[in-house]
Amino acid sequence: MREASVQCMGPHGLHRMAYTEWGDPDNPRVLVCVHGLTRNGRDFDDLARALADEYRVVCPDVVGRGRSDWLDVKADYGFPVYVNDMVTLIARLNVDEVHWVGTSMGGIIGMVLASQPRTPITRLVLNDVGPVITSASLQRIAQYVGRAPEFPDLAAAEAWIREVGAPFGALTDAQWRHLTTYSVCPLEGEEGGFAMVYDPGLGDVFRAAPILEDIDLWPVYEAVRCPTLALRGADSDLLEPATLSAMAARGPHARTVEFAGVGHAPMLMDPAQIAVVRDFLLAR
Repeated sequence: MREASVQCMGPHGLHRMAYTEWGDPDNPRVLVCVHGLTRNGRDFDDLARALADEYRVVCPDVVGRGRSDWLDVKADYGFPVYVNDMVTLIARLNVDEVHWVGTSMGGIIGMVLASQPRTPITRLVLNDVGPVITSASLQRIAQYVGRAPEFPDLAAAEAWIREVGAPFGALTDAQWRHLTTYSVCPLEGEEGGFAMVYDPGLGDVFRAAPILEDIDLWPVYEAVRCPTLALRGADSDLLEPATLSAMAARGPHARTVEFAGVGHAPMLMDPAQIAVVRDFLLAR
């Protein structure tokens, strides 16, 4: 695994977006994996290891998360900046085409980019997200985003992450520990402790305009032309069963798979989940 960053331009100046990279750096086959709202690129470590023999796997920390910069103007957090940053990243990678795995927010970024004329995305995996985002799920997320407490130690941080991440499903102790390790950073000062590695200002933006109705992105989805795989946690409150079924009949006519015992969102750490993604990406 290698760590790097790329300089990106936003509405109010430059910012640095960090990413991790796996596999042969000269491999022209590139897979970009993009995380959910408050997560980071290290969520994909297991998936990246499993695919590094076939791809150069690149996992960015979307700005405001992980090792990436925080934006000074919090209102800039949004899809125009995120999509632009990904275009800059792909230009840095010096390839014309990429495959894409996006969880939740990362899936929306991928769907928007894949819908554009001359898009670099030639194969798309949408993990527990689609063209309809339920207001109920957004209201649930708004209750915790940007409101994480400070933690006296890693054990307390893991307990909190297990609680808010309960929809992720039955992860192993090692997997919860991995998510915790890369979800927090040490606090400065004599008292010590830990805090989440994302800008609390994300929550301010998220709650500035409460979402009272479902968000309809069907025109975006129907403009996607590349082969698409849509994954759903069977207990998800963000991607409804009817939307998943419609995704198979509209737009790119996605292949659809549900994972039992999981809500929003499957973490793609389980070997069975990884196998579904790998088989789709490598299908001839």
